[in-house]
Amino acid sequence: MNDRMMKAVLYDRYGGPDVLYAGRVPRPEPAHGEVLVKVRAFSVNGGELAARAGRLRLLTGRKFPKRIGLDFTGEVAAPGAGVTRFAAGDRVWGVLGRTSGFGSAAEYVTVPAERVGRLPDGLDLVDAAALPVATTAITALRDKTGLRPGERLLVRGAAGGVGNAAVQLGRAYGAEVTALARAANLDFVRGLGAHKAVDHRTVRPAELGRFDVVLDTVGTDLRAFRHLLNSGGRMVTIAFDLKRPAASLGYLAASTVHGHSRVRFFSGNPTRADFDDLARHVVEGKLSPAVDTVFPLEETAAAHRALEAGGVQGKYVVRVA
Repeated sequence: MNDRMMKAVLYDRYGGPDVLYAGRVPRPEPAHGEVLVKVRAFSVNGGELAARAGRLRLLTGRKFPKRIGLDFTGEVAAPGAGVTRFAAGDRVWGVLGRTSGFGSAAEYVTVPAERVGRLPDGLDLVDAAALPVATTAITALRDKTGLRPGERLLVRGAAGGVGNAAVQLGRAYGAEVTALARAANLDFVRGLGAHKAVDHRTVRPAELGRFDVVLDTVGTDLRAFRHLLNSGGRMVTIAFDLKRPAASLGYLAASTVHGHSRVRFFSGNPTRADFDDLARHVVEGKLSPAVDTVFPLEETAAAHRALEAGGVQGKYVVRVA
């Protein structure tokens, strides 16, 4: 077998999960400042579903085949020139940067060394693949909202990848956490540390009360949730309504006139410092991986199908043999 080639998940047209297949592509080589990582696992993220379905084609274009995969865990196979912090064999996790696109669903990936962090000792590489997106929750609560002990936190989409991390961190930071999730997931989010768990399909936003911080991972009905903020409250979202993208993004832009009660939109773009913080939270017991199901690489389409069906508890993880 040609060792210059590797297995990767590809798709040749936009569509449903069945467009995904395991093909072969050239194995990358690390450039200056990059590391080559032998991937052990990655997780499935909502943004990948939208990209694969063609909802983001204005950004992703029409050149095929395309790749998937945003995050990863694995071992450093080779550090590139200029990299001194990592050596071959180091256990790492990371997220491809905004300019890198997708591509971690593969046997190997190259990534700037600043986008990679060391795994804590004893943390399983497959379980750990549920945690790189937790850096988004850390950024949201630590930097974007400055969550303080004693404040009331509402997490929307609390059973998902970012949401479950936000529930755990909110509790660890000393906030009073209310988690919105499906009825079938309420026990799950309570187990993560939520003080109150609410079925989002049976309670209207106006019935939830008032909050100091709202973290939204869904992207719809943003106006209704912004109205739940106390004076001086802060709201962030990591999503927008993909069925009404222009109206949703327009509202986010217009909300900037509302001062402290505006809705701040951001996407995760973690650096080494964020991964160091993530590792510290894990070591201190503030954050644990929540893995729903592990799929083999050849069944990545099934993982996408499962996430689209809803009801995930934590993350769907794909193991790379």
